[in-house]
Amino acid sequence: MADRIVLNPISYHGHGAIENIVPELTARGYKKAFVATDPDLLKFGVTKKVTDLLDKAGFAYAVYSDIKANPTIENVQTGVAAFKAAQADCIVAVGGGSAMDTSKAIGIIINNPEFADVRSLEGVAPTKKHAVFTIAVPTTAGTAAEVTINYVITDVEKKRKFVCVDVNDIPEVAVVDPDMMSTMPKGLTAATGMDALTHAIEGYITKGHCAISDMFHLEAIRLISHSLRKAVQNDPDGREGMALGQYIAGMGFSNVGLGIVHSMAHGLSALYDTPHGVACAIILPFGLEYNAPVAGKRYRAIGKAMGVDGIDAMDDEAAAAATIAAVKQLSADVGIPADLKGILKDEDVQFLSDSAYADACRPGNPRDTSVEEIKALYRSMM
Repeated sequence: MADRIVLNPISYHGHGAIENIVPELTARGYKKAFVATDPDLLKFGVTKKVTDLLDKAGFAYAVYSDIKANPTIENVQTGVAAFKAAQADCIVAVGGGSAMDTSKAIGIIINNPEFADVRSLEGVAPTKKHAVFTIAVPTTAGTAAEVTINYVITDVEKKRKFVCVDVNDIPEVAVVDPDMMSTMPKGLTAATGMDALTHAIEGYITKGHCAISDMFHLEAIRLISHSLRKAVQNDPDGREGMALGQYIAGMGFSNVGLGIVHSMAHGLSALYDTPHGVACAIILPFGLEYNAPVAGKRYRAIGKAMGVDGIDAMDDEAAAAATIAAVKQLSADVGIPADLKGILKDEDVQFLSDSAYADACRPGNPRDTSVEEIKALYRSMM
């Protein structure tokens, strides 16, 4: 079977990258942008860095910020109505995964109105037209939604998240500017950074991995492992390394899938509103231990990319253990809790396990699993 790789047609990286937003829009003849962002970014002036450029160029725009941290079906549907009311012809998504995921769903539905219920987009939806032209401007170094063909929406009524996978949703232009990430607080930097590491590690061991994705993921692991601690301290080099590392991780996992760490984390975010990156970071070491009997031989390369001393001289079992220990240490160093105590409730374990098993990320896990094994894994974290 041939390996398929889908990436942005154009991406910009580095300090000052946002200066390319207006030229990209005007070169294509667009007239009015729908700026999708979240309330906090609006409040603290982060979105203003982009709207100032639009103002300076006299480029018309409307701002939409009715987006939750875990975006809902309602956020999407309200956004579709707002896009139509604004009579916009393009989207500029400014934010983390929440803003970009919402923008993807809005853009898809505008051009594929038969999916207006949103729920029908779950899984691999048979959309016929590409989403509205979108420029994605991440403000966190974690989700890599600017380069992926995935987005995640919360179904509040059913208390679950669902993953949508669609080559028609990838933004035509990604603008990855570390200056847009410089105001992230430590906690958010840590959580989104560990999400990026989880993307890279799960993508490296997933069933669908290939030579190209392996290349992306190992470089992402190296960059993230060497940059995250510095980024949490708002070091410019750390910010730049994380901006690039999380994007490269997205280049990989978007094309080959993830595993049970993400499928289990989705339920925690939907049910308890736990930050996605925190959920991933807590579950990741447990997931690695669970998958070791099947994927453990691949852990050596992960540990080497993380800079584990002496790993080449270790046998496979010791190398796997050292790699897992390095993941735990990085997570602890940036302030992530070690377990789900105080988060997970025993009465919810069955529901969460059923949801995780049904999640679109689960089939990519290197070790075949079951609802009962997922239940045991959740309980081991309590």
